[in-house]
Amino acid sequence: MKIITTINEMRAALAQVRTQGKKISFVPTMGNLHEGHLDLIRRAHQLGDCVVASIFVNQMQFGPSEDYTSYPHTPDADQQKLSAENVDYCFMPSAAEMYPPTGITTHTEVFVPAVSTILCGASRPGHFKWVATVVAKLLNIVQPDVAIFGEKDFQQLTVIRSMVTDLCMPIKIVGVPTTRGAGGLALSSRNGYLTPSELAIAPTLYKTLTQTKQQLVAGERDFAELENQAKQSLAAVGFVPDYVSIRCQDDLSEPSTSDTKLVILAAAKLGKARLIDNLQVTL
Repeated sequence: MKIITTINEMRAALAQVRTQGKKISFVPTMGNLHEGHLDLIRRAHQLGDCVVASIFVNQMQFGPSEDYTSYPHTPDADQQKLSAENVDYCFMPSAAEMYPPTGITTHTEVFVPAVSTILCGASRPGHFKWVATVVAKLLNIVQPDVAIFGEKDFQQLTVIRSMVTDLCMPIKIVGVPTTRGAGGLALSSRNGYLTPSELAIAPTLYKTLTQTKQQLVAGERDFAELENQAKQSLAAVGFVPDYVSIRCQDDLSEPSTSDTKLVILAAAKLGKARLIDNLQVTL
């Protein structure tokens, strides 16, 4: 695996790959890699001949009261994991490489309307603007044939798909099902903030979503009541729910009772961690 830190070197290396007619697959990450990330890498190998992963902790997508300074940085361990998965190139740019010294206030921003301001976007103003901006930059640097993202952050995946479609980027976006640990807990870098007692409680988030899915499959269609029941279940065990919301899968719009492709999304605080999860439902 070759580690690359500059945009020019990354472009030059991949230009050589393209002359060989190879298909490039790309997995953007913020590091602190776990098994969920490695599942994305394995999917990338299935979809491309040359696998590129990036590690860049994008400070701009963290709010002023969020955990950028405490976000775990594990570059050595991350490189070992990517090398073991036979990644071809690891792109690890600095903040100065990604955001020029002219200052962030004059930097072009990429904003996907509607889907960026609901759910997590309502709780974290500006978050998805900077997610879309940095992902657009990374996609323009790597110019992959296919880019792979986890479905755990379903709203982020929806934002990226909309951006790529709207901006006519010739890139296929592939979502990979959420990798889960004990009790169904979605793997996340932020699980490291949980205490042992909180780790015992955390799988309740997945169990609650599963219960809501079962109720939908059974024919219940009072979405507001189902959402309220789920939030009460989470609060009862110690979560502080942000939202539980039933939405249309394609664009996260509010569904009607006749819609058949739904997704149940949730975000809730447990101790220092803000956990998110979702379950797709096809009726």
